[in-house]
Amino acid sequence: MGTGFTIDTPLRVARFGVSSVISLVDDALIDQIRLHYARTTGETATPILAGDPDSRARRITAYLDLVGRLVGDQVRRLQAEPFVPGSDITRYFEMLPESPQKNLYARMLAAADADEKEAIQARLRRLAVPGSIDVNIMTKLEGDSSRGRNLDAPETNDAMAALRGFASSSLASAIVFSAGLNRRLYHYAARLPDFLPHDGALPKKRIILKVSDYRSAVIQGMFFAKNGLWLSEFRIESGLNCGGHAFATKGLLMGPILEEFKQNRAALLAELRATYLDALQTRGLEAPPLDHLQFRVTAQGGIGTAAEDRLLHSCYNVDGTGWGTPFLLVPEAVSMDPDTLARLLAARPEDVELSDNSPLGIPFWNLRTSASEDTRRRRIREGTPGSVCHRGFGLLNTDLTENPVCVASQTYQTLKLKSLAEQYPDGVPADVLEKVVTKACICHDLAGSAAISHNLNPAATPAVCCGPNIVWFKRSSTFAEMVGHIYGRQSLLAAGDRPHMFITELRLYVAELHRQADIASRELSERMRLHLTAFHANLLEGIEHYRVDTARHIGEYKARFLLELEALEGEIRGLNGPAFAPA
Repeated sequence: MGTGFTIDTPLRVARFGVSSVISLVDDALIDQIRLHYARTTGETATPILAGDPDSRARRITAYLDLVGRLVGDQVRRLQAEPFVPGSDITRYFEMLPESPQKNLYARMLAAADADEKEAIQARLRRLAVPGSIDVNIMTKLEGDSSRGRNLDAPETNDAMAALRGFASSSLASAIVFSAGLNRRLYHYAARLPDFLPHDGALPKKRIILKVSDYRSAVIQGMFFAKNGLWLSEFRIESGLNCGGHAFATKGLLMGPILEEFKQNRAALLAELRATYLDALQTRGLEAPPLDHLQFRVTAQGGIGTAAEDRLLHSCYNVDGTGWGTPFLLVPEAVSMDPDTLARLLAARPEDVELSDNSPLGIPFWNLRTSASEDTRRRRIREGTPGSVCHRGFGLLNTDLTENPVCVASQTYQTLKLKSLAEQYPDGVPADVLEKVVTKACICHDLAGSAAISHNLNPAATPAVCCGPNIVWFKRSSTFAEMVGHIYGRQSLLAAGDRPHMFITELRLYVAELHRQADIASRELSERMRLHLTAFHANLLEGIEHYRVDTARHIGEYKARFLLELEALEGEIRGLNGPAFAPA
């Protein structure tokens, strides 16, 4: 969801039992939002300046502590409210899906005896608990949080400073690690007390690992366990059918990946438990009871209907699901400025692109019609490509400079284009030029909507990292309406022939296979040939899994689902050429 859209989502929806994730990338924005909410709630707060000692970690700690206090206040007020139409406690229970809590609420409404009604209301008040205030770190965010000051300790890098800021906060919640294995960061987590068990109790801070396949979960899970860190959740995200940065698998589709987790869950749990307990014993730490050492398996990426959500639970036994992109159209839940909202509502399929815009060199879902993209293209036309580097989180490249710079910056692109002009005296080829100027400032512009919404920078030019699912939602909705859509009480989908989430992902992977095969046709190595052969085979295996195991859970969509699988299978089998020839 970018750096800014969910920056204050817990303050908007946590009191209704909804968990959300705050990005810890942009500590400058975090401190601005902290000061904003301190002012509006009457708290005393002073800025933590960038030049202050350990400012990044301290900004994060201060903001998370504030959010925790404010959400706690909101929940206490909610629990004390009367059960009348429009009150937050009434909204809390009205939005719930069918469940024991919802049934108890119905009993309270139907109770004729005043004492019975009051007794049930007292029980309901205790059940009205907040959602978790979770945070996210991109594990590859290894820039220097000292921003050029002469600090030699590795703990000064951005990821470690963010982790330290969360660990020092008063929250009892989870951190989501995404973007792959970072041994140094995980070793550092094992030194922080809140991630370790205390007196036989589970750690105060939980760890959620975002993965795109089972093998990654096993490798990283074992690494955590060997260091005395317990993973509370494996969060499986579609490799391509998601928002933000996309991490394509080698043709492994979401359904087969979830099936692999389902089949191997008990064995993985046993292996992780044994390794974790050995690590705790080595460190002299008292272990929690064995039955407390559990992990959740959740899924996210491209979910758009209640039926798809139910499928993930019924077919693959997931413990929960995550919805992201559709909430960009719910101003109650996210920081969204009116202009960007209008651009999202108008988005066509061709406007949502899996792009090369990210300076991190990772494919990135991007709204091509955003204000950020308008500004990037204008700078190119004016002969001044690149962005002013406001934040410095992407200072990773030293090809042309002694000190690291961001490849989306004016500094880098000016130097790179000058170098290319010398390399190509007859003119820089268009595709070579595009690879340079397509890089966009996402660490600053992804905070643009929040900056405008809170009147921090009305001139900001927001970027949006929505997934392709956005084009099937064509109106702004209330929070209650979106919750109702998720639970199947109503539909917010626009008119149109929306494909099933698994079909959408499969199409994206077929397109990716075509793209990689096209590259290989110009320069084919044995390594690439083996990769494409495995990619090709995995897609076909995934289609067979969907045809045999998943289709029976699809319901009324089954006939169309099978026809679309057949068409995509034919397209995959029709691929030929040296990239797919036998060795």
